[in-house]
Amino acid sequence: MRSLCASGLHLKGKKDGDTGKEVFFDKDSLIVSKTNLKGHLTYMNDVFLDIAGYQAEELVGKPHNIIRHPDMPRCVFKLLWDEVQQGKEVFAYVVNITKSEDYYWVIAHVTPSFGLDGSIVGYHSTRRVPNPKTVRDIIIPLYRELSAIETSYSSRKEGLEASYKKLLAILAEKDLGYDEFVSHLMLAA
Repeated sequence: MRSLCASGLHLKGKKDGDTGKEVFFDKDSLIVSKTNLKGHLTYMNDVFLDIAGYQAEELVGKPHNIIRHPDMPRCVFKLLWDEVQQGKEVFAYVVNITKSEDYYWVIAHVTPSFGLDGSIVGYHSTRRVPNPKTVRDIIIPLYRELSAIETSYSSRKEGLEASYKKLLAILAEKDLGYDEFVSHLMLAA
């Protein structure tokens, strides 16, 4: 199957020739969203709505993964969710899909939101434009490898476990946690 988008990631379920195009937002803009504990959207700023191509009423109460690109490695989201559910912040490179099946890359900063009693009451994500060279040269090859592992298993669960182990092994080789890995990439850009 040939590449269906400039990022080199394939849009699953699309036929050859049907392409989504990469869309961009201003480098000085921030995409902001908030969710409840189950990951259902409670707030989206105008930049989010504009780039994703939705109206707010279409998204409130819907799972945040409505914008998850189908080729985004699930192990990255597992790592992200494991961290934020423990009260930690996470940075991650993410490719999202729009309502019209175009796509856009972000560097996401995801944090838990805390109630007055200190308990986690939801999650807050702020996204900005990533360095295109970092995405092209480092993130896309890594995500291709992880996605290939995930799809090589007939069981989604086994594929997720295998890609997660591979991601952890890659990070161990670099003697970095995922957040440190992403921070190094952001500083080098």
